[in-house]
Amino acid sequence: MSDYRTIILTKDCDIARLTFNRPDRLNAFTAVMFGEVTAALDEVAASNARVLVVTGAGRGFCAGQDLSERKRAPGDPPPDLSESLEKRCNPLIRRLVTMPVPVLCAVNGVAAGLGATLPLACDYVVAKKSAKFAYSFGKIGLVPDGGATLTLPRTIGMSRAMGLAMLGESISAETAEAWGMIWRAVDDGAFEAAIDDLAARLAAAPTLGLISTREAMRESVTRSLDEQLDCERDYQGRLGRSADYQEGVTAFTEKRAPKFSGR
Repeated sequence: MSDYRTIILTKDCDIARLTFNRPDRLNAFTAVMFGEVTAALDEVAASNARVLVVTGAGRGFCAGQDLSERKRAPGDPPPDLSESLEKRCNPLIRRLVTMPVPVLCAVNGVAAGLGATLPLACDYVVAKKSAKFAYSFGKIGLVPDGGATLTLPRTIGMSRAMGLAMLGESISAETAEAWGMIWRAVDDGAFEAAIDDLAARLAAAPTLGLISTREAMRESVTRSLDEQLDCERDYQGRLGRSADYQEGVTAFTEKRAPKFSGR
């Protein structure tokens, strides 16, 4: 796949892997990196990949925004952070949550700031037990971004979300799992094998059904039961005409493992 300066994008069979690659800065985001990650997501979406793994190089997953880009000389005007979000961060999050394949976030180390909010936009999050999550925006006088003011309270509840956001304290991967913030915390030595196993399972799964499940669950937050029943009806109507559903039923009746195509 394409060459980039701040990330690595590879594809092996049906599995695409996007690695943040600024290990000397704990993979903190720069303006260039925002652009490259968004471009890589577009590239994966246009490919025949069946799953995307997002992870970090070195000992950290992502330390958030690289604040060295925001240094100002005395007398310089302050930065317009709203412009940065509108042009860089928000398009990246919007692209991530609408990926046409499942997104597996492999948190291999410290995840702070945007590095802690970005996993909330992914479908599955698996973290090393040594990893830490920190919503440290409050320590520099900001609010959480990357959609975290919506996704974090919905995921772990308002009280815990408020405590994390206002105090900026870090929590362990095991606590994040216990709170329902991530899918699983695994021993460091078993991390790579766990990611490879889950990625392979997702790549072999009925992709349309997985993506429709994601959409239906996210849409349910603003709907009544009657509206959600209608939503499920519509999804089942479409999926019932898919090749994957036909293969799933045929494999079940023939008592064999299904071979899904993602169509």
